[in-house]
Amino acid sequence: KAHLTFNKSVVTEFILLGLSRSQELQLVLFIVFSVFYGAAVLGNILIILTVITDSRLHSPMYFLLSNLSFIDVCQATFATPKMIADFLSEHKTITFQGCMSQIFFLHVFGGSEMVLLVAMAYDRYIAICRPLHYLAIMSRRVCTVLVGVSWAIGILHSASHLAFTVDLPFCGPNKVDNFFCDLPLVIKLACLDTYVLEILVLTNSGLLSLICFLLLLISYTVILVTVRHQASGGMSKALSTLSSHITVVVLFFGPLIFIYIWPFESFPIDKFISVFFTVFTPFLNPMIYTLRNKDVKEAMKKLRSRMLVPREFSRQL
Repeated sequence: KAHLTFNKSVVTEFILLGLSRSQELQLVLFIVFSVFYGAAVLGNILIILTVITDSRLHSPMYFLLSNLSFIDVCQATFATPKMIADFLSEHKTITFQGCMSQIFFLHVFGGSEMVLLVAMAYDRYIAICRPLHYLAIMSRRVCTVLVGVSWAIGILHSASHLAFTVDLPFCGPNKVDNFFCDLPLVIKLACLDTYVLEILVLTNSGLLSLICFLLLLISYTVILVTVRHQASGGMSKALSTLSSHITVVVLFFGPLIFIYIWPFESFPIDKFISVFFTVFTPFLNPMIYTLRNKDVKEAMKKLRSRMLVPREFSRQL
């Protein structure tokens, strides 16, 4: 058999089946996803610029938020531009190296975001449960370490997946039923029994997701219990801050829970979850944080007025 006689992969490219085969629908999807992708990237870049330029937002919470926005830009960009381009292409192919790159970056950004959400929950825990020690505990150095750890865990998590995927023998089937190289779907194309590998993937990703989810659950439970015993004024202010964080956590982990319940079974909703995870979550996160946060909205207004003043001045000249 092919996989017994060849050590190296015969497959040089994969065919991405995408979201739809209808030519008319693909044109509509091209327009829709171009708009959502553009809005996701611009929205997150706007948050990063707002945090950098406004001194009032130079606090641990907004430092972590700007890093979350950076990850969201990366997460929206690793596969979406190719998907948009493929809507106009008849042959939706990706090279073997390109496919492995997509798998690597998906898990880097996904793993990093999970850990960063835990760091943001820890920040809110210190701010609400130990307010007098907040600035001492959440120093610039600690925040930088938390961001560094989130990226390091994301890279290690992804590298552990890629270590055994790159050397798998792909000797025939090369059709991936999605718009990007999703690891479980790619593993299934290997010319060997992939049961053990599927369990390894599930254990690796599931364990990281479960640990992060439990830490988030414990953090926000403790915070909400603490807030409940405080004065009503402090409670309403804390809840308004927390609601944004909890909404983002639900949006991020909601699709993951479904993925890990049926990890290697193919359902029509799987493509929707992939789209939600790579396009809509990065699009929604800036909206959630700006619509519910007065400080960010005011800082954005200032940034807009600063950008408009030079234009008006140049017109006068």
